[in-house]
Amino acid sequence: MTRDYAKRSSRRVLLKQVFVSALVGAGLVLTTAAQAAENVRWKVPVAFGTNLPALGDNITYVADALKAASGGTVQFKVFEPGKLVPPFSITDAVKDNKVQAGYTWVGYDQGRIPSSPLFAARPFGMEPWEYTAWWYEGGGKALGEEVYGEHGVHPILCGIIGPETAGWFRNEIKTLDDLQGLKIRFAGLGGRVLQKLGASVTMLPGGEIFQALEKGAIDASEFSMPAIDQKLGFDRVVKFNYFPGWHQTYTAFHLLVNRGVWEKLEDSNRALIDMACTAGVMRNLSKGEAIQGKIIDNFKASGVTATRLPEDLLRELQKVTQQVMQEESGKDALFKKVYDSQEAFSEGYKSWKSLGYLPRDF
Repeated sequence: MTRDYAKRSSRRVLLKQVFVSALVGAGLVLTTAAQAAENVRWKVPVAFGTNLPALGDNITYVADALKAASGGTVQFKVFEPGKLVPPFSITDAVKDNKVQAGYTWVGYDQGRIPSSPLFAARPFGMEPWEYTAWWYEGGGKALGEEVYGEHGVHPILCGIIGPETAGWFRNEIKTLDDLQGLKIRFAGLGGRVLQKLGASVTMLPGGEIFQALEKGAIDASEFSMPAIDQKLGFDRVVKFNYFPGWHQTYTAFHLLVNRGVWEKLEDSNRALIDMACTAGVMRNLSKGEAIQGKIIDNFKASGVTATRLPEDLLRELQKVTQQVMQEESGKDALFKKVYDSQEAFSEGYKSWKSLGYLPRDF
């Protein structure tokens, strides 16, 4: 009797051990499967070299932050311009799911998505913090998702810097006549304005501008803020640097994600990427503002004249800009929708802006 009881007890213990082992094994399999499902490993081509301060290095901050905050489950492998995708083709590569995501200035999509420059930069437009207010709180995000959603892409605001310079010129610019026949590299809607004024406008990637200026293929170029332009060597070949950046009062950057890829992400990973990009916006703006003054102060030593465009010239540029905006609104319904949204937001913002801040010359 005792021997039979002992055998039965032994069998029960053995069965219990097998059952527990099976549960543990199943748990490990489920945990491993869940972890595998949550891992994000994206190839992320970029439009600007990550060696360029504020303009290009922000995506490395975002990638590093994501890796650290996720404990390594979310990782971006950043590819320099042209290494995986040509700089002007990032949106198409994301749309076609050749890459899961890309970091770019969506103004390069102007030829196929007419409203895209409004999300990237526009002449006589918002200041950077006004743009972020419109994007996050004024309907801009929903409009961006509507416009890019038609192309199978989910846009996330992921960086922003302040106005560019008005450009680098071989000769002085005093009147609109000085723009006639000028061979200039210019991007976005500002390029349309200059074309209307008789300039010969071309588009070049940032890495090709110095050589074009040096060889005389172009007479002038805009690209970015002084710290970036100086790093690319523009001050070594042309000596007139004009301000303010009337054509690009803000420069916004977006992380573009293939919409199918985005929709399949876990909610936690979507939230994490959104947060990292939002942090990137603040850090990007802060860095861009912090590093310009010293560069401008040192221009004089290298023979560069950094000065403002005449006010009457700016007023004329503004008039032509308004014509271009109306023409573009008439050609594309989504352009008009986004433009009207920005204008309505800015009109309301003026009440705060005019009272809340010190006068410019105080």
